[in-house]
Amino acid sequence: MSEKKKPTPEVSHKQAQKDDSMIIQKEMIAEHYKRLERAPETKEPVVYTFVPGNLTELIRSFGCLPVLPEINALQSGMRGKSRDYIAEAEKRGHSEDVCTYVKCDIGMAMAGNIGPTGTKIPKPDLLLLSYTGCYTFMKWFELLREEYDCPCVFLHVPYQGEGNIEPEHREYMVKQIKEEVIPALEKISGKKYDEDALKERLELSVKAEDDLVWVLQSAMNKPSPIDAYFGAVYYVGPIFSAFRGTPEGVHYYEALRREVQGRLDAGLGPVAPSGPMEKEKYRLVVEGPPNWTHFREFWQMFADEGAVVVASTYSKVGGTYDFGFRHNPQDPLGTMGDYCAGCYTNHNLPGRIDMLCQYLKDYEADGFLINSVKSCNSFSAGQLMMLREVEKRTGLPGGFIESDLVDPRYFSAANIKNRLESYLQMVEARRLGQAQKGLSA
Repeated sequence: MSEKKKPTPEVSHKQAQKDDSMIIQKEMIAEHYKRLERAPETKEPVVYTFVPGNLTELIRSFGCLPVLPEINALQSGMRGKSRDYIAEAEKRGHSEDVCTYVKCDIGMAMAGNIGPTGTKIPKPDLLLLSYTGCYTFMKWFELLREEYDCPCVFLHVPYQGEGNIEPEHREYMVKQIKEEVIPALEKISGKKYDEDALKERLELSVKAEDDLVWVLQSAMNKPSPIDAYFGAVYYVGPIFSAFRGTPEGVHYYEALRREVQGRLDAGLGPVAPSGPMEKEKYRLVVEGPPNWTHFREFWQMFADEGAVVVASTYSKVGGTYDFGFRHNPQDPLGTMGDYCAGCYTNHNLPGRIDMLCQYLKDYEADGFLINSVKSCNSFSAGQLMMLREVEKRTGLPGGFIESDLVDPRYFSAANIKNRLESYLQMVEARRLGQAQKGLSA
């Protein structure tokens, strides 16, 4: 009996290797929230900020702990807590049309500010608003400033209206970091700005960025060893949130790269909620954020059809590293300005269209889908125009589905499943038509 229960060394090793990065990330997140809970006693200053354009390396160089409200909201959605938080915020007068991230965060604060892992999140010592194309962020931090009665610093990032950032835009951002952001961090931390400490953290960021890009671009292989939309949510989590510029972040991405390399070497596809995908039937590119309240169910719909997402725009909301950007430790403030300006939400619509077209070509995708999120104007505005233009330029079919970020009232599984199946039938019909043309030729 004991011999039958005992796994072979090979199976045991593969299982541990496969789960390694997920275990590491879970432990990282849990420890971070524990440190936040202890912050009032340890006197570590707490800085609330946002994912796009966050200055995590700078924040950490002052010994401060970052809190990202979007991460709290999406984690609450995945854990089934967002419905009640949103209802509480709406009782207090927040409209149904307001971004559900905002309402979830406000409702969480009203309910005692207990974070998604069950630990209490302390009040902020500073609100650091990096504005990267989302107007909602401004109103969100106005509400938090009223709630917590704390200082708020606004880093304004010029929009890429013409598709690029001019030298004067970069100088403008560096000036703000020097004259407004750094003094505010010095005041709450009691520490002077240490450029060498910042450079060390930026060097760690580059290592993590290199490994992340390698992982994302592994999807160019057939079959793809990863899902670059649903799976990438986990892959980008540490670098987009509190762990860029940390040894823990570097360790995570090293482990993730080894894990993906193992799947690549074995010719395996990604691991979906129900287990490893057996066959890659469709290769898709996806635009827009995912739904968080039914995340696993949403993902499984794609997996059931053999549809693997090989590239996505949402996984670039915190940085477009796969287009060549890396933090430059030798120009610490300038490179942070470059980073902020390059986040996906700070790109104009022609730039976003170019990105989708490039992904469709580089990853040899069969088509693309847009998930239009009801309460996120930063993504949903202009998406139908984008769909038509990408179809026109590439000749590939586009599809359109709708959901929301963390409001379960706006997720219709039947509707999404029907649209996805209809779209994939269109992709199949196109394939058949091309095959018939080839035979006739």
